[in-house]
Amino acid sequence: MKFHVPDMSCGHCTAAITKEITALDPQAKVATDLDARTVEVMTGQPNAAVIDAIKAAGYEAAPV
Repeated sequence: MKFHVPDMSCGHCTAAITKEITALDPQAKVATDLDARTVEVMTGQPNAAVIDAIKAAGYEAAPV
């Protein structure tokens, strides 16, 4: 699943988002693209749970 995170702009942002997603699912694979401002996640968790994790990190997210 892939999400657009418009306010993600630096390494601290990606680290915070990755931390929250891996807290939700320690086995999750997270790939971030700062230029495109996207986060790609491979997990068994539903989209809504991943969006909630990104929001918990302080960022808005929408499915791509």
